[in-house]
Amino acid sequence: MSLINVRNLTFAYEGSYDNVFENVSFQIDTDWKLGFTGRNGRGKTTFLNLLLGKFDYSGHISSNVDFDYFPYPVKNKEDNTLDIIGEIYPDYVHWELMRELNLLEVEEDALYRPFESLSNGEQTKVLLAALFLKENNFLLIDEPTNHLDRKARELVGEYLNSKKGFILVSHDRAFLDRCIDHVLSINKTNIEIQQGTFSSWMENKQRQDNYELAENDKLRKDIKRLNEAAARTSHWSDEVEKTKNGTRNSGLRVDRGFVSHKAAKMMKRSKSLENRQQAAAEEKSKLLKNIDTTESLKIAQLTYHKQKLVEVERVSIFYGDKKVCEDVSFSIEQGDRIALSGRNGAGKSSLLKLILGEEIRHTGTLRVGSQLRISYVSQDTSHLRGSLTDYAREHEIDESLFKAILRKLDFSRVQFEKDMSDFSGGQKKKVLIARSLSEKAHLYIWDEPLNFIDVISRMQIEELLLEHEPTILFVEHDLEFHQSVATKFVELS
Repeated sequence: MSLINVRNLTFAYEGSYDNVFENVSFQIDTDWKLGFTGRNGRGKTTFLNLLLGKFDYSGHISSNVDFDYFPYPVKNKEDNTLDIIGEIYPDYVHWELMRELNLLEVEEDALYRPFESLSNGEQTKVLLAALFLKENNFLLIDEPTNHLDRKARELVGEYLNSKKGFILVSHDRAFLDRCIDHVLSINKTNIEIQQGTFSSWMENKQRQDNYELAENDKLRKDIKRLNEAAARTSHWSDEVEKTKNGTRNSGLRVDRGFVSHKAAKMMKRSKSLENRQQAAAEEKSKLLKNIDTTESLKIAQLTYHKQKLVEVERVSIFYGDKKVCEDVSFSIEQGDRIALSGRNGAGKSSLLKLILGEEIRHTGTLRVGSQLRISYVSQDTSHLRGSLTDYAREHEIDESLFKAILRKLDFSRVQFEKDMSDFSGGQKKKVLIARSLSEKAHLYIWDEPLNFIDVISRMQIEELLLEHEPTILFVEHDLEFHQSVATKFVELS
């Protein structure tokens, strides 16, 4: 066991006026299994790069361990997988490697195939196994689940749970709960570490947020009451002071000493109220700094003229001569929220594209309603570049509505001035979702929409789909989202 010490860390990207981190200090035990959470664009990947020494910063980061990053950048993907492992860790022992691969259910023959021939899931498992072979290394694992189906996520989660000494960036709540014992959270104003699972961290955060909101409301009322009392006391003091120069009452002379004494008491009370006001204002200023407020999203669902929108009857899909799924049958009716699932390579994305009208080799019958308007969110975000204004114009959507949705998904206004190619992975995915929500459609088809998207935004999207009940066919491996949103399940085999 050793410690990673971060003291007074401050960092801003060159040319930026805003600090990503400012005077941040904390300690990490190198035996901990940390889940790293925070909204998109808060600096999770930036912090990992600072640990790796990629950027200059002010402050201090010290540790007795070396850092390794996942996904490891494989340069020559045509090389055999065993050669790639040798590049990552030249001193590996073969039986130890096989032990790790067996835990991840990777067959030995994968070692003697070109790395590029492995599925995305197999590549993820091989790289994790190789990196965990290295001794005295602390692993920085950035979004490992994006290419894993549900079964693979469970397997990799159990594998990580058997390890120690890593920071894991993931927004999959069930996956995080399976394999971490601490949470490292980037909040609006600070970075915090808390022991426990992601669910316990979220429960504690919600409890703290609710307490601060209630305390803020109480202090707001106290400050209003104190302001009113101070105004009354000040008025009384002024009125009493005036009587020093007043007229005789019933022929008696005004007792100026008594009046001055009474005015002084009023002023003392006024000063006491002022101090209480100041204390309440200072207490109030400490609240609500890390609360992530969210606004409800809306969707412009069109009503189709028939109950049934799409019918898939005994459809089989082929990659070349290989049949990847067989005899798939289901229908999409108004109000359905259908989760399409299956292992990687089972043809999920191909089936979605077939419904969208792409030329996909298949047998069986597909019936798509006439004049059916479909809004599609793809897995791929690599095509996003240029300004949001031009993107809205290109897709013929209302720019104001589009940007309003992005604001609700935690985009700052400064993001609107940036080129989309500079956005984080989660921000790019939010662009696709905001565009889809801006389109008027009968049917929404979303292919892994939550990749890279932060937990709070995932919950916003869940609430949207549950409240407005659009007709949607989606592929998503986030178990909680899958179970919360879907009204029907279609499994490809």
